[in-house]
Amino acid sequence: MDNREITLLFGGDICFEDNGERFFVDLGPLLEKADFRMAMLENPYIINPDEPKYMKRDARFLDPLVGRLDLVTLAGNHIYDFEERGVKDTIQWCENVGIKHCGAGPDIVAASKPAFVEKKGLKVGVLAYNVIGGTTKWAGEPGSGKSGCSYVRFHRAYKPLDEIDQEMNIKFEHDVWQIKKPIKMDKEFMGYNFLDHESLIKMGREVYEAKKQCDILITYFHKGYVHRPIEVAPFEKLVSYIAIDNGADVVMASHSHVMHGIEMYKGKAIYHGLNNFIMYVPSLSPKYTDRAHASQTELEWVKNRIDRFGFVPDPEYPSYPFHPESVYTATAKLVIRDKKIVENRAIMMKVEKDGIPYVHGNTPVGNECLDYLRKITDGAGLNCKYDWCGDEVVISEK
Repeated sequence: MDNREITLLFGGDICFEDNGERFFVDLGPLLEKADFRMAMLENPYIINPDEPKYMKRDARFLDPLVGRLDLVTLAGNHIYDFEERGVKDTIQWCENVGIKHCGAGPDIVAASKPAFVEKKGLKVGVLAYNVIGGTTKWAGEPGSGKSGCSYVRFHRAYKPLDEIDQEMNIKFEHDVWQIKKPIKMDKEFMGYNFLDHESLIKMGREVYEAKKQCDILITYFHKGYVHRPIEVAPFEKLVSYIAIDNGADVVMASHSHVMHGIEMYKGKAIYHGLNNFIMYVPSLSPKYTDRAHASQTELEWVKNRIDRFGFVPDPEYPSYPFHPESVYTATAKLVIRDKKIVENRAIMMKVEKDGIPYVHGNTPVGNECLDYLRKITDGAGLNCKYDWCGDEVVISEK
């Protein structure tokens, strides 16, 4: 029996628009203490950018990650923003600097392959999937010439907003709903995701096969309704449960740019939303002044995202223009003994006005962050409780 303690650390989304060394004032020491470190790389980056549209995504900006991360997932909704070159250059950069990657590739077969890292005799495997679209970012079949990310396919149905909270007494005849007249789209609708059965089966098989090849398997999903606090949708739970049922030892997730709660399922942790790890995007701020390097599309999106998502970024956070509750974030930590997870933990962080995430232990600010985690966990009806152990939070089932 190997009783050596091995620690695995997981962050949420990462995006730099220039050199990011300053963001590691607290994160640097945290990462140095862990045996395995990973996070989600939100955007594609270009090696030797030669057009203005690439300048904010110069791959050299990622250099502070070298030596601090062992693996990045790439299965997100922005990986194909620069089309084929963006996917190719991002993967090439990872391979050039020795950071393992998963979740994207020249076709769906390559994108769906797990990545493995060995630390102190422990083999860690990671599978990553985009579960929120857009479909144009998904990798194509071999021979299609379409690179992109791995994914779990879904179908989307829409329901009028003014009916969401109403009880509807509808009689279904033989479970068939016949539409007898045209539907007028003259009101606002909310979209709901329903996972595709065949895609779920495929994902489950990939998880099952990957688990055979490693000691600890992490499934990392890009999921969650963006900028919406508390809510964890049923499809998020389902895809997480199926991953665990097929062998995943833990589920991690990011995308929504707000933290979401944690639940236990069959004794295994599901971190439904780690929020941002490091996010520096001043070009999304209403106060952004470098208009010479912003396209008209980007300028329009700055305004449209406020209208679409229903929040106004805090002007005191010019490089971090997210939902006000997004200042509360966390890093997940797993403690491993004898090649098994013996503790699931969370490390509390808060993003300050300089856009930098600072680590907080059992202090007034740390408890402010933990109170928020408790609020969103209870609000979503999840089953975890949290207790301080030194300056880290231990997660257990209620």
